[in-house]
Amino acid sequence: MTLFDYPALWRCLAELGLDEWPTTLEPLIQGRLADDAHGDFRRWRIALEGLAAEPGDKLTRREHLLALSPWRKGPFELGGVSIDSEWRSDLKWDRLKDEIEPLDGRAVLDVGCGNGYYALHMRGVGARTVIGIDPTILYVMQFLAVERFLQPDDVHVLPLRLDELPQNSRKFDTAFSMGVLYHRRSPLDHLQQMKGMLRQGGQLVLETLYVPGEESYACTPENRYARMRNVWLLPTIAELTTWMSRTGFINIEIIDQSQTSSDEQRSTEWMQFESLRESLDPDNPDLTVEGWPAPRRVIAVAKAP
Repeated sequence: MTLFDYPALWRCLAELGLDEWPTTLEPLIQGRLADDAHGDFRRWRIALEGLAAEPGDKLTRREHLLALSPWRKGPFELGGVSIDSEWRSDLKWDRLKDEIEPLDGRAVLDVGCGNGYYALHMRGVGARTVIGIDPTILYVMQFLAVERFLQPDDVHVLPLRLDELPQNSRKFDTAFSMGVLYHRRSPLDHLQQMKGMLRQGGQLVLETLYVPGEESYACTPENRYARMRNVWLLPTIAELTTWMSRTGFINIEIIDQSQTSSDEQRSTEWMQFESLRESLDPDNPDLTVEGWPAPRRVIAVAKAP
């Protein structure tokens, strides 16, 4: 079974003027989606093959989709199966969809796209093309499962990191970075790379964790933050906007601030590991178990010069 529709992907890239990308991307994609690339890859591939072979059996479809757990982003309705993911990603989408520049006719890059939940919504509101990238192979396999049911055109989720793309291409009208910045050792490098993907006047949509405070500073958790190991820098909003300005972005605006609740992020049948509730101080839900401020998220938009 062929996992990727390479001709469709190369066509999308050519239409964006990114004709040089296939030479770089094809060997990376093939290597990431090889049977020996991950210990669970063959099991995930069997689940995808089962979805293709059992189009009329709802119970079997459900078993195959559960085999692709944990589902972090969603929810999805696929062939009569309801996937109740860890994140109610629809709530975040509702917070930003009317506050960003309309996506109609735009070429979009979605960095850290997970299983493509937001990418599908971007296409659904009129984006011309959405290229999503995420290095987690399971999330790419989940997108391939979703794709079998929803059959979106001109939406592609690739098993890649931002720094593996040819840099300074400047072809995208909108670029999303949601839930990525705090995982980067150098947030300024990440912002520079995002700027390099946007055409002049293109819009960055950035969503990240922040800490409360009026002054401009950032905190580095010594070990974990809300049980997450790979959180490097937590800025105040003032510091975040300074980072964006220092990397050249203009017209910076804050369009949303929220504190994450257990209604939005929680364990479910489709993600049975510990979630937000277990990451908070049981005596004070405004703090994490490590004593940090509980997760707060900010959405900022800005223009590339």
